[in-house]
Amino acid sequence: MDLQIITRDGEPEYAVLPWAQYQSLLKAAGLSSPQPSQSPPASPAPAVDALPAFEQLRSLREAKGLAVETLARTVGISPSYLGLIESGEREPDAAIRRSLAWELGVAGWRDAS
Repeated sequence: MDLQIITRDGEPEYAVLPWAQYQSLLKAAGLSSPQPSQSPPASPAPAVDALPAFEQLRSLREAKGLAVETLARTVGISPSYLGLIESGEREPDAAIRRSLAWELGVAGWRDAS
């Protein structure tokens, strides 16, 4: 079986295998096989629904009345790292984006990867 394991932080996160082998596994498990989507790509969302840039993070945090230290510790990062994210010097990973989205109530950031 041609299998590729994708890890994150040393732990397996995804397994990638050829479509035919995936179909064989589904058949062996007695499951129906989903067909790949042949529909055209969806049109981009209007600008109104655009996600706020992380450069706006500071103003969002301040609007919630949160200190840098408070938000950083809640999210699980250092205040200095949050400062780097706010200044645009660092791009947060998916887990940090989800945590920031949760704490700041910005739904779109939860879905962005």
